[in-house]
Amino acid sequence: MLDKDISEPSYTRADHIRLTSHALDMPVKAPELRWFARSPTQRGPVIGTISDKQQRNCIGSHSGSYAVYRALSIASGRFQSNHRPNLHNTQPTHLVPPQDSWFAAGKIISLDPWGANIVDAFADYLERGCNIQPSIAITQAYLKLPEIHQAIREARLPVDGHFVKANGDVKVTKIAIDPVWYLPGLAQRFNVEEGELRKVLFRETGGMFPELVTRPDLKVLLPPIGSTTAYVFGSPADLCRSDVELTCRVHDECNGSDVFGSDICTCRPYLTHGIEASIKTAQNGGVGLVVYYRKEGRALGEVTKFLVYNARKRQVGGDSAATYFERTECVAGVQDARFQELMPDVLHYFGIKTIHNLHSMSNMKYNAITGSGIEVKNRLSIPEHLIPDDALVEIEAKKAAGYFSADQAKSEDKLALVKGRNLDE
Repeated sequence: MLDKDISEPSYTRADHIRLTSHALDMPVKAPELRWFARSPTQRGPVIGTISDKQQRNCIGSHSGSYAVYRALSIASGRFQSNHRPNLHNTQPTHLVPPQDSWFAAGKIISLDPWGANIVDAFADYLERGCNIQPSIAITQAYLKLPEIHQAIREARLPVDGHFVKANGDVKVTKIAIDPVWYLPGLAQRFNVEEGELRKVLFRETGGMFPELVTRPDLKVLLPPIGSTTAYVFGSPADLCRSDVELTCRVHDECNGSDVFGSDICTCRPYLTHGIEASIKTAQNGGVGLVVYYRKEGRALGEVTKFLVYNARKRQVGGDSAATYFERTECVAGVQDARFQELMPDVLHYFGIKTIHNLHSMSNMKYNAITGSGIEVKNRLSIPEHLIPDDALVEIEAKKAAGYFSADQAKSEDKLALVKGRNLDE
């Protein structure tokens, strides 16, 4: 039962719609963005919200995919469109200091390194009335995971009272990062013309952002996609120190396994194993890092993923490593839409130069990390005893395709079955 009359439009706060698809003669010009400048004052803030006095200097909206929910809240009258966040006491529990990688041309182009501390970095702009939103938040918390409790019971992890509490909780620093894309850098990273990239982004999002093709002066896009979360075990200040051992797991979202424990893939076992290894490294004087990227179903989405599951199970002969990659391509048109070129940006945000222990079998991830200038000393595959029975097909397909494994046991006939294929975990 509706509790109000909906015969009249409920959204009546704006006198008119102001299109942003063409430059406007605004009374106050939006701050110019100089992406790789060495100071926040020179760089300028990213402004994705329009107020009466300020034109934004980027395309899209803050909060990524959640911007639509914000719009629904405004339309229903439950949220004020002109709300400005009260950022009192929201400052990071640990401030990531500027790193050389922040200013190296082309090194960080998919996030805003100044986005965690806008109150200090852009105080002058805030005083002028600019509606600046943080795109990074840093806090401290404790993790409670059954796999970690099991590791404690089996004496693989000691209770030290600092990193691991007596009740099994694990101390962690959490960093949430919203995507902020610098389009010229993005085009260069993917080796395409910026104009062509803009046209494809405009066309394939159903014309969602006309500024992509009408406003070449706007160089930054806030894409409507999911965010990234980094979990740091130990001191975040040690991430940039090559003389401190760093254990790292870069993990792409898999809701079915990560959250609900589905056994058709190795995602949750690999994730929790990486967390355990990161905690051990922190306890031994190093630092651990797990980065969680929202790229469900190889960035093809969960609906596509489940369709592929059905196709794999129902094919003649049942699920097999020989057709593991082909089934995804048949349904989605591509084996993998993640293209890990953007993944290392988070690592460069922390100033990481060396990863001593990388928990990943993925060639795509390894090549992206090392290709961005980060040294990887040691690669580790998932231990065989952690592989669910229903995930053996996945593992055999990856090994046959040449993915890293500790034993490097790849038979020639398996390799021939999937030669030239490339699948990320």
